[in-house]
Amino acid sequence: MMESAHRFYTTSTRSDWLRLRTLVLLRWVSIIGQASAIFLATQVLHIAIPLDLSATVIGISIAFNIAATVVFPENNRLSERSAVLTLLFDLGQLSVLLFLTGGLGNPFSILLLAPVIIAATNLSLRATVFLGLMFILSTTILRLYSGPLLTTDGQVIRPPDILLDGTWIALVTAVLFVGIYARRVTLETYSMSDALSATQLALGREQQLTALGGVVAAAAHELGTPLATIKLAGAELASDLQDQPELQKDAELIVEQADRCRDILHDMGRSGKDDMHMQNAPVSAVVEEAAEPHRNRGKTLVLRIDGAPPQDAPQDQPEIPRQAEIVHGLRNLVQNAVDFAAHTVWIDINWDDTYLRIHVGDDGPGYPPELIGRIGDPFVRKRKNRETTTDTRPGYEGMGLGLFIAKTLLERSGAALTFANGTEAPWLQPDAHDTPPELARPTGAIVEVVWKRTDIETKRSLIRGPLGLNKPLEWPK
Repeated sequence: MMESAHRFYTTSTRSDWLRLRTLVLLRWVSIIGQASAIFLATQVLHIAIPLDLSATVIGISIAFNIAATVVFPENNRLSERSAVLTLLFDLGQLSVLLFLTGGLGNPFSILLLAPVIIAATNLSLRATVFLGLMFILSTTILRLYSGPLLTTDGQVIRPPDILLDGTWIALVTAVLFVGIYARRVTLETYSMSDALSATQLALGREQQLTALGGVVAAAAHELGTPLATIKLAGAELASDLQDQPELQKDAELIVEQADRCRDILHDMGRSGKDDMHMQNAPVSAVVEEAAEPHRNRGKTLVLRIDGAPPQDAPQDQPEIPRQAEIVHGLRNLVQNAVDFAAHTVWIDINWDDTYLRIHVGDDGPGYPPELIGRIGDPFVRKRKNRETTTDTRPGYEGMGLGLFIAKTLLERSGAALTFANGTEAPWLQPDAHDTPPELARPTGAIVEVVWKRTDIETKRSLIRGPLGLNKPLEWPK
């Protein structure tokens, strides 16, 4: 699901989001502005402008707009090629109009930036570079060749050459800086939007699985009594039919299949029940549920609760909501650790009166130092393994979204995440390599997840009140 979402929001797809109607409306605004500027220049400022040629250039733009409106529907979306040609037309039309009205000496030459900025925010890098080069070519021609700007009494209005040179340099610099800046900001915005979309897909899937687990658990609970009755009746029939072997085998088969149905429902429903026990759970139970899918992937998972193994863990653990955001976020952290671990992944749960902390670490190569500050950003591709090959993560192509999704979901629950390597983590110092895994500390990448207990711990566990009654199962009528 995440991969399909990523493919949906590619640059080539985004280039098809530009509507022809948008460019037509912008061109109408440009036409009105050009006509108004020429009217004011001739009637108020008394500047002699070749009205016949200028009107022809503006008329071509009007004809282009009318043709585009008549030929194509309003909701037509341009392909990248069509968008480039349309923006190139706008660039050329304005360049010709500026050529007739003073070239770079005309202060409206700054408007030549508009087509390049539109390309930078909507089209591919290749299209943006092409239009940028056309912009530089147009401004260079306008600097070298342009019609004179005259007043009605014959005076030539021409800025000094040094000012024209400065204008050309400023325009070239502006197209480079503004184009790169606009494209960078736009790509980061799209990347964040893509990543958040993938996060929503992942969260929706986790919520659906949780809801399905509750339904199955409820079904298993309700079917328990009928299955037990069938098994009991089958056992009695088998006992009474000892003198009829064929019928006795049928009765024994009924008992066997009833047991099988019970086991199937038990396995399907173990992930959740729609009761108070499963809405809130001890933190170790939530962590174990998150880590369960990755226990049989060839790596050793060591869970320690306040420094002790689960069987020796304190009984008064903090109870937290069993929310899809928390389970899926922790599961992504464990998956990332298992993917890169050499042999062992450690999950440490600790708490005090103020904070609840969960550390997920591994004995892999750790995070590259140059990426530590960017861990958790969308589309930071993957943690480079400096010692192993790309076979480290079999079955995973990786889009850099795993840690982003985990960070986003856990921060939504009020957590703060810190990424570090084992040799740099101030809260966990690695032990000697010959230490048993149950007592050792991570030497590779470590993620610290910290909640304030008042933010994450359920009110029931804080006041140690009664659990409350389960809601009865209500079937639709």
